Amino acid sequence: MLSILVVACALALAGYLSFSRRVAASSAWRATATPLASIMGSGFLISAPLLAGLVGVRAVLFMAVLLPVAYALGGVMRFNIRHFEPIETDEGPARKVALASRVVLTAAYFVSVSYYLQLLAAFALHALGSESTLAARLVTSGLLLVIGGVGMWRGLDELEVIEKYAVSLNLGMIAALILALAWYNVARVVGGSWSLPTLDSSVSLRDARVLLGLLIIVQGFETSRYLGDEHPAELRVRTMRTAQLTASAVYLAFTGLATVLFEPDLGSRVTDVISMTAPVAVVLPALLTIAAVGSQFSAAVADTEGAGGLIEDLSRHRLKERYGYALILAGTVALTWVTDVTGIIAYASRAFALYYAVQCAVAWMVAGSGGSIAWARARRIGYAGLAVVCLAVAILGLPVE
Repeated sequence: MLSILVVACALALAGYLSFSRRVAASSAWRATATPLASIMGSGFLISAPLLAGLVGVRAVLFMAVLLPVAYALGGVMRFNIRHFEPIETDEGPARKVALASRVVLTAAYFVSVSYYLQLLAAFALHALGSESTLAARLVTSGLLLVIGGVGMWRGLDELEVIEKYAVSLNLGMIAALILALAWYNVARVVGGSWSLPTLDSSVSLRDARVLLGLLIIVQGFETSRYLGDEHPAELRVRTMRTAQLTASAVYLAFTGLATVLFEPDLGSRVTDVISMTAPVAVVLPALLTIAAVGSQFSAAVADTEGAGGLIEDLSRHRLKERYGYALILAGTVALTWVTDVTGIIAYASRAFALYYAVQCAVAWMVAGSGGSIAWARARRIGYAGLAVVCLAVAILGLPVE
């Protein structure tokens, strides 16, 4: 009965988000869906198992620390949408720093595209009973050739059609998973068998450095910053906040409800969420795998297109987007063969953390150019502190092994 309920919940929400005219006509939903899908994409799949392997049953507490940091960084992006975007074309140091942040974001996109497709390959091969690193690299390289080739040949507009349905399916699957975990916990409480597992929950210095490298699991809110051609500033500010708060509630609920399923050696593989949730409902592994493959492919297409547009923009349109896709293809294939899926999580975190640090610098400069002295001082202290945190992630973060 639970499996039937899970499938019904996933299909109902996915179908509503995909085909509802009201949803399709809502600009607020479209502006919310982009950052929400980015935050809830790959990070949701790997968060609980990785935290379980690092800090045991304290995972939900560390998630509760990580999420406010991410929300504060979202506040930096919202500040820049409101106060920097109107003066972005003005000459000055803030503009030069913002240009540097676009260069950093382009590099971050290179890493994230390889990361998404390596994760896709890991889930797809796990479903086939394979854990081969060579096979994963071959699958990832093949997908990169497809995306890069289509981009160079005809652009990526046709592949974007997949994104709408992949996002809806992923959100439907997440809702169904939360429902199933809640059912499972309540059933064990009622049956008198609920208890937390006995795991090592101590945190070493190395564990702390690995935790720094997990910023990527709640990254994605910055996409609202670059939707200015589609949505006005205040709508992007409001919907980014909604996306972050919604994602935070889901992450906390998922981590808390999944704690009862934690076991020794969890988190050694990025696909551990499949085996972890298998006892809850027999259909969950299959649904999670389908959602993982779809969401990671659509995310890789979106970031490839974003990187291609940034390359064209940074070259002042001297380098056309299709040649940008060729550079992305070469760079991401190289990354795929010199990293693995666990290592690239930390590299992606470092790249985005550096980008956030530069955005903090932009906000720090803009905050000092107007308003009351007390307001400016408080803002600048906060942005400087967040920049230090981001630099610590970029310098000290370690990959999960």
